[in-house]
Amino acid sequence: MAEQWSGFSYIVTNLARFIRPDEITFSGVNSTPPMLACLLAKRAYDWDFVYINVAGGVDPSPSSIPISSSDPLLAEGSASIFANEDFYDLCTRGRMDLTFLGAAQLDGAGCANNSCIGEWAHPKVRLPGGGGGAVMLPTAKRACTWRTEHSKRTLVEKLDFVTSWGGMHGVVTPIAVFVKRDGKLALQSWHPESSLDEVRERTGFTFDASGAEPTAPPTSRELEALESLDSQGQFERDAAVRLR
Repeated sequence: MAEQWSGFSYIVTNLARFIRPDEITFSGVNSTPPMLACLLAKRAYDWDFVYINVAGGVDPSPSSIPISSSDPLLAEGSASIFANEDFYDLCTRGRMDLTFLGAAQLDGAGCANNSCIGEWAHPKVRLPGGGGGAVMLPTAKRACTWRTEHSKRTLVEKLDFVTSWGGMHGVVTPIAVFVKRDGKLALQSWHPESSLDEVRERTGFTFDASGAEPTAPPTSRELEALESLDSQGQFERDAAVRLR
């Protein structure tokens, strides 16, 4: 059933699988894959959770699925409206169960770089910075991220700059799912069209792979939910995710 996993569907669905019943989950700015993951989980799973997004929505029922994860559509039908300070307040009070945060680089401890590529004083690329990640990564109970590229330039031995400390609980790439174990990222599973050897070859840090196996295929409900969210394939085309 490996043909059911495109790189895009692999990322979105496996992000959704980090969501747990009755928890508070947040997706932020420039975070289309986790936005889709949260909406997928609402449609595909029999249990409920509280979904908060950066548009201010709390368990919204948007009339359509917006391209931007910050679109006001994501506040339609909301139980209430949250401001930015409310997200941070939830985190610092220990009430945010899961937050999805972006990262340009990740190291083996799951720490993130969103500040620069190269030396800080003379960077090759100046990145947008941590935003709320520097607050949310250390204070949320769990934080997860994704990369649309699995390579040694994004999954690195040493970060060019440590923007956010604390470490991701989970990471999804087009070919692998990592989870935090004993303070470091460990391989949980790999794309059935990939292999453990390929994941090792394309990862800049060493990792524990004990117990890892090919990722379980998507369920019919997960497939149906993603199809309903991206019926025209626009999100998948825009993401341009490649397995290799």
